[in-house]
Amino acid sequence: MTRFLALSLALLASACATVPPVHQAGAPVEVGIVAINDFHGNLEPPHKSVPLGRPGASTQVPAGGAAYLASAVAQTRRGQAHSIVVSAGDMVGASPLTSSLFLDEPSVLALNAMGLELGAVGNHEFDRGQGELFRLAKGGCEKFTLREPCQVDRPFPGARFGMLAANVRRADGSTLFPGTALKRFGAVTIGFIGETLKSAPDIVSAQNIEGLRFEDEADTASAAAAELRRQGADAVVLLIHQGLQLAPDYTGEGCAGLSGSLMPILAKLDGVDLVVSGHSHNRYICDYREIDAARPFLVTSAEAFGTLLTDIRLTIDPVAHRVVARTARNVIVQGEAFTGASGAVPLTEAAPRFAADPAVGAIVARYAAAARTQVERRVGTLTGPALRAERGEQEAPLNNLIADAQVAAIPGGEIGFMNSGGVRTDLLPAPDGQVTYGQIYAVQPFGNVLEARAVTGRQLLALLEQQVRDGRDTPNLLAPSSALRYTLDLRAPVGQRVRDATVNGKPLDPARTYRVVVSNFVAQGGDGFTGLRDAAVVARGGTDLEALEAYLRAHPRLSPPAANRVTVKGLPAR
Repeated sequence: MTRFLALSLALLASACATVPPVHQAGAPVEVGIVAINDFHGNLEPPHKSVPLGRPGASTQVPAGGAAYLASAVAQTRRGQAHSIVVSAGDMVGASPLTSSLFLDEPSVLALNAMGLELGAVGNHEFDRGQGELFRLAKGGCEKFTLREPCQVDRPFPGARFGMLAANVRRADGSTLFPGTALKRFGAVTIGFIGETLKSAPDIVSAQNIEGLRFEDEADTASAAAAELRRQGADAVVLLIHQGLQLAPDYTGEGCAGLSGSLMPILAKLDGVDLVVSGHSHNRYICDYREIDAARPFLVTSAEAFGTLLTDIRLTIDPVAHRVVARTARNVIVQGEAFTGASGAVPLTEAAPRFAADPAVGAIVARYAAAARTQVERRVGTLTGPALRAERGEQEAPLNNLIADAQVAAIPGGEIGFMNSGGVRTDLLPAPDGQVTYGQIYAVQPFGNVLEARAVTGRQLLALLEQQVRDGRDTPNLLAPSSALRYTLDLRAPVGQRVRDATVNGKPLDPARTYRVVVSNFVAQGGDGFTGLRDAAVVARGGTDLEALEAYLRAHPRLSPPAANRVTVKGLPAR
């Protein structure tokens, strides 16, 4: 009898422990949404600081690292009866060596461990092609790239989170991944839509998205939202890999001071209650009712690299089937102090601190140890820092250095170009000038292959004009190798802005054919530079990273080149 009573009490206690919180029928339900974007495989703290308060604030906080992000996610969800973790794309791709060396498998494992449930597919998810993207999603060790899969964990289990791509369709009209998902939270249901930017073909290698079309974001999302409502959704969340730009005086919240490619999409959206965005690597929270009272949704973004997360709360009326309240705040993921090029960035009591999550920390440590030999391998020396162009509007030493390395990599190359978007971080040598493989990999993580193409001087001038295509008043520069010099006059008429071009000191000849060396990404029209697509391939080389390593080895104590190859006139003051 005593044993029976004890067993009964134990079962009763167990049952009581699983009883959900009492909820009054018909009462509003609060759902917490933890949003991240543009993680880019930053497993280890990226040694980046973010301003405390408004963008540009003087107090900088050391932020990022997957183990700290996991802890911040867990703490944000603590005490909530209903919550979900979502992302707005670029969780992998353009990643540091600890992730990229292993085909971003450790980043998928870390995101699994921190509870990510749904995410939009961004442009960088396509960096290694569709086959490899599906392998990351579903698991397995099938080889789709030059690198070996499953080097550390075999078998690789794949993502436990759903990838969504509503506006990415195959030739037969089917979506590459499911476009939407429905999730129940107590008495309410939320529909989720995932999209990438329609202009992805401009920034993804053509062979990686062969057979796919990228449809209008607003039309696709509005139609999907209507269908989700028909299926019973009380609220709809759009996860979109497209973003906004900030005016210099933007405060971090509000809609004034926001612009960019996402704005015309927002102006056409219908049926959406929340837009979680990314791609621009900015932080913002905008209540779109400030712009259009008929579109009462929030628009959020949490910068990049796991340095922030967005804590969003939607309160939903299950009887009226609508959102009755919405709030959002960006939370800095403060982790480890570090010393960077600008000095020490200490921890601060002015922002929350997060301890490292043990489970995610173990994943990071295991892969960091496996990568250490490659990361620390010395490849050359520099006499000083080689800085990249932040926005591609002006020259920078590192961009020019890479252009020099690429033209030197193919015999007979005359002119090289490097696109600004392919240079991911600065190259900062150690105090003794040493540069490691891990550093140059962080600069160029894509593994693009170099090509030499036969280009007439006339075609070359047209390519340079594409730096200011569509009448834009700020250029997107292709960094040239040392042989090319020219002036870019933004005040001149469109199509007549490139002037005084010389090659090795001689005027560029429109009728002559030059051997131009670029990555296959640029050659195929990447970043909108379509001027080389029809030019004949006359030679192929190795990868861009191999070219940079070879150039550093061939030039001991190399000084970063001056940024004096392009004279830009009429650039707007910032």
